[in-house]
Amino acid sequence: MDWSRLSEAAKYTDRNVSPDRDPWSRLWRFVSVGKRGQRGARQLVRIRCEQGAEIVRLIGLPEETSRAILSLDEHWDGAGHPDGQCKEEIPLLARICGLAQTVEVFYKEYGPSRAEEMARTRRKTWFDPNLVDVFLSEARHGRLWEDLADPDLQAALSRMELPDRVMLATPERLDDVAYAFARIIDAKSPYTYEHSEGVTSVATKLAVYMGFPEASVREQRRAVLLHDIGKLGISNRILDKPGKLTDEEFAKIKEHLALTHHILSRVSPFRHLADLAASHHERLDGTGYHRGLSAKDLDTPARILATADVFDALSSHRPYRPAIPLEKVFSILETNGHLCPETVQALSTLVSDGEIETNS
Repeated sequence: MDWSRLSEAAKYTDRNVSPDRDPWSRLWRFVSVGKRGQRGARQLVRIRCEQGAEIVRLIGLPEETSRAILSLDEHWDGAGHPDGQCKEEIPLLARICGLAQTVEVFYKEYGPSRAEEMARTRRKTWFDPNLVDVFLSEARHGRLWEDLADPDLQAALSRMELPDRVMLATPERLDDVAYAFARIIDAKSPYTYEHSEGVTSVATKLAVYMGFPEASVREQRRAVLLHDIGKLGISNRILDKPGKLTDEEFAKIKEHLALTHHILSRVSPFRHLADLAASHHERLDGTGYHRGLSAKDLDTPARILATADVFDALSSHRPYRPAIPLEKVFSILETNGHLCPETVQALSTLVSDGEIETNS
């Protein structure tokens, strides 16, 4: 949709705002969204672009890449977000990526002809007219659509990488990538703000205390930073629901573990961490999910992760409740029988010694 046109934005909002609520709730929400209007949309885009730009810096990509992401949703006519830049004020890379992201959406949903029609329609409004002309020429006379249909598109993209821009997956860079994606994960929902970093801090200190070698501690840290990456595929309507989840909604929540495993299994430097990262809701008595593993299947790193995950969730503030007092937290950890007693005891010692700070 062309969200810069009020009529299209209103239709989109009407279709998508609180679709599962009663008519009066939907009407109230529609009015609330409408009041925020362009200012609210601009603020949301700014948050997304600024966070994206910061994450790119964390990974170590060039500053020009960061600036392009910051201006990704600016429009040639100045009606875009977040800063209302126009024409050549918008970095060239941002203009290219802004056109590319919209073309890709139309291509995937409607096919090549609709993608070309969209580009012609939004020439000189959304997009740099010179870039649209280049795109249309490539679409008509080049191999653009054939290349996009390549079954191994990722490999084709890798071959296009300029030799002087190749970035090696050094241990330090892998640490940076894991941390950057933890920031993305935690930004997904206010209910879990800083959760990945909190769990990582606890799990790392537990691993050191329990005598893990430095290399193993480093691997554990990466796995813990990425343990909730599957939540990026779960709707915020479920993640942010303040009340009790329905059985269907809880089943969707459980899917984030399989998604975590699937995502990490596709990234070669992190593939060996997939099983560990996806095991944080498994329990010693087999009552956990998503694979129903039990004590014989769960090694010490998996037990550390499960304990750290529960501890951080209970001892942190949430929008719907304050942090649970430490005494009650450890009562829960020690009496439910689902978690490893050795890791819970080690955690208790570290907290008592002041090695682990909490919000409780």
